[in-house]
Amino acid sequence: MNIRKLLAKAAENWPAKVLSIALAMMLFIFHRMSSLSERYFTVPLVFESQTNLVPSSSYPRLISVTLRGEANSIFSIQEDDIVAYIDLSRYSTAGSYQAAIQVRKEGIASDMTPLEIGIDPGEISLSLDHKISKLVPLKANITGQVDQGYILNSYSLNPTQVIIDGPSSLIGFVSELNTDIIDLSGRASDFNVSVNILNQDPLLVLRGSGVTEFQGFISRIITVRNIQFVPVAINGLNEKFIADPDSVYVAVHLEGRDQEELDSFEIPPDFLHVDCSAITEPGTYMLRIEGAVPPAITMTTDPGELQVSIINAEEQ
Repeated sequence: MNIRKLLAKAAENWPAKVLSIALAMMLFIFHRMSSLSERYFTVPLVFESQTNLVPSSSYPRLISVTLRGEANSIFSIQEDDIVAYIDLSRYSTAGSYQAAIQVRKEGIASDMTPLEIGIDPGEISLSLDHKISKLVPLKANITGQVDQGYILNSYSLNPTQVIIDGPSSLIGFVSELNTDIIDLSGRASDFNVSVNILNQDPLLVLRGSGVTEFQGFISRIITVRNIQFVPVAINGLNEKFIADPDSVYVAVHLEGRDQEELDSFEIPPDFLHVDCSAITEPGTYMLRIEGAVPPAITMTTDPGELQVSIINAEEQ
């Protein structure tokens, strides 16, 4: 009897009671939603595929992400816990497509509730092409001047070439890649430096470390002056001897760091000579040709020695 009364009482005015329960649930959900916090950040857009297709047109590199959930939860999520990606395995041929961007929760975000994730944009226009590889040479991007009086004789790169991957429609136009700037300013000796390889097109991927080793070889500048028919004097010969020949002409080779100093150098009288002061007997001698030059100039003669025949003056 009591059960019947309870059921009858519960059935009284039931539409109003159902409406009240629904209104209470809506108020609970609204309160719960209004108490949630939001967080904004960006994540890189990645492509996932087992096919041989790659993007061949520009696309947004970063995707805006909105997280909505409890404050103490969403602010513990790291940016790499949210992955924005396009699944290229859906496409089998090259062409232009309207590709949807998907989101995957990883790390601590994978089991977090409540958590709403919004992204912008949700899809992008994308061109796809077949991926190919190419071996291209590297070119050193050199700037500046070495120290005064020095010259960059040569340089080397290691490696001298690199493999790049990318869409066939773009990679065929790449003939070489430049290094980052290598500044020679003020250098006066050989040097090594690691330098980045520049990739101006983000649709191309460089294999390896993306770095090459530059080695520069620097030396002093040597200026040269050649003078022909310079006489060689016979000095210090004892009066009881005479020399044959008594004079000869040779070529003089001068080297220095200052071309102006070389050009202005004047050959003095008896500039070159051979020293016969040590000769005490007649005979044939090979004597070194000598001469005095300023300290900044070095000199060689051609020939470097003079063959002199010494005889008694009385015999002559």
